[in-house]
Amino acid sequence: MTGDETVRLMLLVIGAVFVPFALYRRFRSLTSERLDRWQEGVFILFGLRLMGLVTFAGILLWMINPAWMARSSLPLPMWLRWIGLAVVAIGGSLLVWTFHNLGKNLTDTVVTRREHSLVTSGPYRWVRHPLYLACALGILGGSLATANWFFVAVGAVVLIFLYCRTRIEEAKLVERFGDDYRSYMRRVGRFLPRLRS
Repeated sequence: MTGDETVRLMLLVIGAVFVPFALYRRFRSLTSERLDRWQEGVFILFGLRLMGLVTFAGILLWMINPAWMARSSLPLPMWLRWIGLAVVAIGGSLLVWTFHNLGKNLTDTVVTRREHSLVTSGPYRWVRHPLYLACALGILGGSLATANWFFVAVGAVVLIFLYCRTRIEEAKLVERFGDDYRSYMRRVGRFLPRLRS
């Protein structure tokens, strides 16, 4: 079994473990409430989703046949690719933990629901945006595991969109929760835990 075949098999196993649970949580959070996704801004609304499609297409192509993306391959040692798989698994675990703690608050936009509550437990105890941290871990780990710079480049653009989106999202959360969210922002880091003295 070649390195690419091993990585593909391991990525399928990781996906089989985490994707069903994430999809289950996503579907459980759906309501009949209509959310105004335009509040993200046209650039982020369409840009982020377009880059998501490009990333998904790249992953699909690589999973079917890595040779189709050989032009963007990197000569990484297998031990580094195994580290990448571990990072993907950590990102998947964080994603599932985040979805579990969000419950019905989970949306695909910056707008809160009418019955939205401020979640500060689980991963939100340490970072304000664990979902975006999980995405970053998935991008980093996936880029290492596949040994392909295409995923680094596309992933960097996705992360830039997510970074820009957090400013809008946090403004909406301050608007909704006021001083409670401002206090939470002072206590908890945006993407990484704050070191306390």
